[in-house]
Amino acid sequence: MSIPNATLKSITAALVFAMFACFVAADDSSYQRSVEKWRQDYEQKLTSDTGWLTVAGLFWLREGKNSFGSGLGNDMVLPTRVPATAGYFDFHAGKTVVHVNPGVSITLNGKAVETAELLPDTQKHRLVIGDLMLYVHASGERFAIRLKDKNSKLRRDFTGLHWFPVSETYRVTAHYVPFPAPRKVEIETVMGDREHLTLSGYVTFRLNEQEYRLDAEQDDSGGLSFVFRDLTSATETYQASRFLDTDAPKDGTVILDFNEAYNPPCAYNPYTTCPLPSPGNRLHVAIPAGEKRYHN
Repeated sequence: MSIPNATLKSITAALVFAMFACFVAADDSSYQRSVEKWRQDYEQKLTSDTGWLTVAGLFWLREGKNSFGSGLGNDMVLPTRVPATAGYFDFHAGKTVVHVNPGVSITLNGKAVETAELLPDTQKHRLVIGDLMLYVHASGERFAIRLKDKNSKLRRDFTGLHWFPVSETYRVTAHYVPFPAPRKVEIETVMGDREHLTLSGYVTFRLNEQEYRLDAEQDDSGGLSFVFRDLTSATETYQASRFLDTDAPKDGTVILDFNEAYNPPCAYNPYTTCPLPSPGNRLHVAIPAGEKRYHN
């Protein structure tokens, strides 16, 4: 019994379509798993011993002597694991010098310290007191002492992150346009301080048949970083901003995967000083992708 040619063509077409659908489904599944793996890795980093949840205090420095210790009379009251009077920070014209009280064990780069100048936000200028860490942090023109504690309440009470479902609609190819020379722009932080941001260029992309633009920073590896806000900030996502990182542009293009957009540290931690988006990065479109607001 022979099968008519028309029937054979129909069967062949159906088989090809079924095979194509399987390939597409497998590809979609692989992509979703890769995004979910990225999200798991991000949450693991956030909750690690060095993650943002360990930041447990921010003490603004005033000119002159700033005492620290666990006693309530100090300018900076630390956890009870610290001696009642541990020392003081002498702050003058942007320069910070720590003075440790006799008998108090504090190290700097693994060595006991009595007095030392501390530069802001420098890995080698971090004081260690037991399982606590203190260092100078600059926010605009203001300076503070930041406390890190692996046993912080924020870390202990962490309730987990929340995400939009993964959707390839929000994985888009963007065109990168570098500026002839990097541009410095002034932005505001959530603390109200003014800081300067260095922009390397901008990207343009299409979403819902409309074209949008985002200004970009560039890291040492050539990758791009974006601080942005969109219309979901009013209800579903963190109201201040969200972050998004990409690989280095290739042939003038870069992939923006908003499924991997994430919250800045200040979404979980009041002791952090995050940047707000530059005026050009406040998008008039809803992008329901990536991380939602932290529920706690």
